[in-house]
Amino acid sequence: MKSGSEMFKGSMVAIVTPFKEGPIDFEAAEKLVDWHLGQGTSAIVVTGTTGEVPTLSDDEAESLWRAVIGAVGGKIPVIAGAGGNDTEHAIELSKRAKEAGADALLHVTPYYNKPTQRGLIAHYEAVANAVDLPICLYSVPSRTALEIAPETVAKLSAHANIVALKEAGGSVDRVTRVRQECDITIVSGDDGITLPMMAVGAVGSISVSANVVPKENAEMIRLAAEGHYADARAIHERIYPLVKALFIETNPVPVKAALALMGKIRNELRLPLVPMEAANRERLSEAMRDLGIPIQMLLG
Repeated sequence: MKSGSEMFKGSMVAIVTPFKEGPIDFEAAEKLVDWHLGQGTSAIVVTGTTGEVPTLSDDEAESLWRAVIGAVGGKIPVIAGAGGNDTEHAIELSKRAKEAGADALLHVTPYYNKPTQRGLIAHYEAVANAVDLPICLYSVPSRTALEIAPETVAKLSAHANIVALKEAGGSVDRVTRVRQECDITIVSGDDGITLPMMAVGAVGSISVSANVVPKENAEMIRLAAEGHYADARAIHERIYPLVKALFIETNPVPVKAALALMGKIRNELRLPLVPMEAANRERLSEAMRDLGIPIQMLLG
């Protein structure tokens, strides 16, 4: 196992960024962290897709990293999303994340530019050479229009700082293909197929649904890691309707609605995202009620 890869395992929450009438609601963010520390969450990923990172300024991102790192207090790893489609900017963000105290970095595939696989290698190697922190590659073609080829993952895995892959391409087959190319830690980026991904070699997930059912996610992943697949499957099947409901609309619109229904944050997003349509919110509420999740209020 490569140094640094051990922090990419278990139930890692891709945490939301709470807002309060515009600015980041740091008090709500710190309360979410406290809750996760008691729910079995293995690591917290800040400023990822679920954290609405495209709408955050660099200064806001750094302030949020520092707040979450302070609230975690070294109990579990904090992984900072510092990727982007401008390599120099990604390097600058990564340096700021390290200075803020992040334990590791999550780097999404550059989007919109659509680099070749050679370009991806050059991009990731430039970041890995510039910042001495463990890096998790993040392949999510539904958002970036670009997939990291298994052969590219293999080449990048030769770098000491590139230790993991978040696989969010919707394919269990990809896990096997990457594992046949190289020895790199793989985590699921698709909540609905985390369990089958683990059956073929993934070691955990960076999860949206862990925002709402962190204890259940952590227990499912623990059981799977220990080989207790029947028990893990029972949890998977129980939470699956909620997982599906959390993607009725674009992430993180539903997960923020769910957390607001639980009374944990305001239901506030930054444009161009807007709150859920009423009919979809009712479908989400029904899935939450079926799991026995107490619904308190919907703010904002």
